[in-house]
Amino acid sequence: MEKSIHTPEYAVFLRFIRQTRIDAGLTQQDVAQRLGATQTFVSKCERGERRLDLIELHAWCGALGIGTTDFVEEFVKKLQRDAEAVRRELRNPRQTSGKARARKPARATRS
Repeated sequence: MEKSIHTPEYAVFLRFIRQTRIDAGLTQQDVAQRLGATQTFVSKCERGERRLDLIELHAWCGALGIGTTDFVEEFVKKLQRDAEAVRRELRNPRQTSGKARARKPARATRS
């Protein structure tokens, strides 16, 4: 079984916790203060370098002013909508939002 931190579903989760914070009008520093943690801790959680367990997620939701049950219900809805799109994005990382990224022209080498 693939580790969950490397799945499209976990990518949706990371985007969701960040967007939920932004929608609440909070900075990483605001959340850190409410958690009694550092801004670095919040950043690492949002980037997936540090996993949140259930107890930490419950505290995180409290810091955002959202009930844990409401957070999970909204996450499940988002997961159902976005997981397949994230799978496609992860399979083809050179494309974002359906558009190919422009490549820089190759540099000429001297002979």
